[in-house]
Amino acid sequence: MLNKYWGQFKSGTDIRGVASSGVEGQAINLTDDNIEKMVFGFALWLSEKTHKPAGGLTVSLGHDPRISSERIRSDAISAFAASGIHVLDCGMCSTPSMFMTTVDLKCDGALQITASHHPFNRNGLKFFTRDGGLDSADIESVLLHAQNGDRPPKGFGNVEKINYMETYCAHLRELVKRGVNARDYEHPLAGFHIVVDAGNGAGGFYADDVLKPLGADISGSQFLDPDGLFPNHIPNPENETAMRSVCDAVKRAKADLGVIFDTDVDRGGAVDARGDEINRNRLIAIASAIALEDAPGGTIVTDSITSTGLKDYIEKTLGGKHRRFKRGYRNVINEALRLNSEGVNCPLAIETSGHAAMKENYFLDDGAYLVTKIIIKSAKLRQENKSLEDLLAPLAEPKEAKELRFPVKEENFRAYGKKVIESLEKYAESQEGWAVAPDNCEGIRVSLGKAQGDGWFLLRLSVHDPIMPLNIESDSVGGVKKILQSLSVFLKTCGGLDLSPLGI
Repeated sequence: MLNKYWGQFKSGTDIRGVASSGVEGQAINLTDDNIEKMVFGFALWLSEKTHKPAGGLTVSLGHDPRISSERIRSDAISAFAASGIHVLDCGMCSTPSMFMTTVDLKCDGALQITASHHPFNRNGLKFFTRDGGLDSADIESVLLHAQNGDRPPKGFGNVEKINYMETYCAHLRELVKRGVNARDYEHPLAGFHIVVDAGNGAGGFYADDVLKPLGADISGSQFLDPDGLFPNHIPNPENETAMRSVCDAVKRAKADLGVIFDTDVDRGGAVDARGDEINRNRLIAIASAIALEDAPGGTIVTDSITSTGLKDYIEKTLGGKHRRFKRGYRNVINEALRLNSEGVNCPLAIETSGHAAMKENYFLDDGAYLVTKIIIKSAKLRQENKSLEDLLAPLAEPKEAKELRFPVKEENFRAYGKKVIESLEKYAESQEGWAVAPDNCEGIRVSLGKAQGDGWFLLRLSVHDPIMPLNIESDSVGGVKKILQSLSVFLKTCGGLDLSPLGI
């Protein structure tokens, strides 16, 4: 079992920690010694999984532009080489491209050094095999090896520098050429104006190495140069400042479309020609429309906080099925994999945060792949004198939405959170106009009638933290306030919750 010290590094299906100074009160814990132990742990785990000695393994290694990435890269190369492993050093690249090295280059495993959208002083390790990203139990095994000081037999591995991003970009360009079916096969995006916002993360390649060679006008693109301090805005499609920045850029450039990536490009978002963001429910709607084109009647797996209007769009407009599941991108991907293994055609798993994984792309959450599919769809619609706005027209969006996050004060926060959810379910069943959703897999989701607030709420326990997030949506102005007022009567009985988000 992981002790408290090593357990601090486990962040779901990644390893994360503080890797550089610069934030008061945060001491560096991703030290050179700890990185070495973690990489040794991965080498042992991978050796066990592949039934190969560590000296017979080939592992690819990449990183995002964080200021600590070069140091961690050096530590990782030294540890792999000391284990006899052949290392393919890919330099700075996107996280999805590192998975693709296990496909194209037949690597036994891959390591990406990244902390996604987290602050500049943090970093982490994300591992892949040909089966995809490691699951939570796998990360625990890696960290247990590190905790115990386990290491493979000493060896003398070698390091080979490669430019895999060149191959990855060529894949994306071919995807567009085949998908758009333009008269000019080599330049299918000629006349299409697309603004790219990379937030100074690893995604700047998309403008110059994918779109520009295809004939797209990329003028007005911004923050393409990597800068590990992220001086302009957080590279995160969920961040309000980041989305406002790219929306403004699209309007300034009078572009046809905008795209934005997180730091390591496993998530992407878009902006339509009016400068309105295509994010959350709107992003899921477009991704679903694309996925169901070749999978009529298929099932779309989303996380639990998607709107009622999105469910109607998927099922009534697109003719698909909607499966709400647990928050966490690995959770929705694993549910999609399970459904497909049982014979249910599931072409897409997507989380509201923007993590989107398509069956046709190894169920890899790849922001560049998703954005490329959106660009293809947009280009085809343009050929019909239509737009993404037309595609989204039937999507009913809530009038109001709100999220509150209540800290759990009890030490055993999981047990307490479960108790709160069970009590709320009983309470909801006694309330007039409240209906507990039968198709929810996480927390408790309740629909409320017009007189009670005309919407729904979902209370759940955070995947990793002692927090109970509350999501509320309403189809009427003032509905969220009404729902929250009614729900507060119950919440005030929960002594183990910090109700300060309510102003209490």
